[in-house]
Amino acid sequence: MIKLEYFERQDFKELIEWSGDEAFLLQWAGTHFTFPLDDWQLEKYIEDANDIHRSEIMIYKAVDDTGTAVGHITIGRIERDNRSGRVGRVLLSPLARGKGIGTEMVKCVLRVGFEELQLHRISLGVFDFNHSAVQCYCKVGFKQEGLLRDARKYRDQYWNLIEMSILEDEWKNMR
Repeated sequence: MIKLEYFERQDFKELIEWSGDEAFLLQWAGTHFTFPLDDWQLEKYIEDANDIHRSEIMIYKAVDDTGTAVGHITIGRIERDNRSGRVGRVLLSPLARGKGIGTEMVKCVLRVGFEELQLHRISLGVFDFNHSAVQCYCKVGFKQEGLLRDARKYRDQYWNLIEMSILEDEWKNMR
């Protein structure tokens, strides 16, 4: 069983260890961070986060039933007038991969989005080569909306980004 807890300063070291090389950091965090990830960037990241009534981003660590951190996930770009948000920065501990934990994390963050934040639409972007993530998002009910071709440049390569979303009625019907 996975539960979400707010990501805080004491979690910085672990996330930095999980963040990987330059390409991997870009894959899971987009352009929000620069390589190498450090405490200063994470301080800015959590600034003004995690106020359920006012923040534009909710930042979580996922913990298992032993209290061990196994992942990181956000729901950001929260627009209360439009009742929309965006899942992002989904990252699993290297030891947690391939065990269904990512699916549980996404289910937990959707519950926050639809129940606590009262959102109507939650979107995300995932690179097309990340097949396990695409499969995870489809499994929990996200629908593909489109493909942004050559959306991100990494060195001499371009990466395509799949745009996906789930609406509150679709989420309710899946439960």
